[in-house]
Amino acid sequence: MKRTFRARAAGATAAALALTVAAGVGVARAGDDDERPGKPGEREIAALFGQWNAALRTGDAGTVADKYAADAVLLPTVSAQIRTDRAAIVDYFEHFLLNKPRGEKIRSVINVLDRNSAIDAGLYRFHLTDPATGRVSQVVARYTYAYEKRGGKWLIVNHHSSVLPAGG
Repeated sequence: MKRTFRARAAGATAAALALTVAAGVGVARAGDDDERPGKPGEREIAALFGQWNAALRTGDAGTVADKYAADAVLLPTVSAQIRTDRAAIVDYFEHFLLNKPRGEKIRSVINVLDRNSAIDAGLYRFHLTDPATGRVSQVVARYTYAYEKRGGKWLIVNHHSSVLPAGG
């Protein structure tokens, strides 16, 4: 009986060790994936907002729409209409750009999902100029950009922006 117990204990220990090693290899492989050459860094993804913001400053809705994939979804800050094609995205920005928007990030949380996709979410502030009065106002909003690299170019595939609600 003592041998059976020891044999079972030894078997259980070996099984536990095997599972631990297998799990460790799995973790190592997952970690290795994060270090593979070609996977974008957070800085590269953060720079995409700067490119989008620069497109806003051109005042050209088509230039801004070029930052979006053909099948992108835009849930814009100051429109209740969901924009799901280039024409609708251009239409939104034709109106939005009348306010000469200039955006700045307040807080950003970036998740690089893989070599070809990433999410940037957080808070940004827009400085808007009323075309009639010239008065500048600020709007703080929550945002989420989902990016995909297509044909070697980073494009926005989903963009949600909503005015930050009052309170906590």
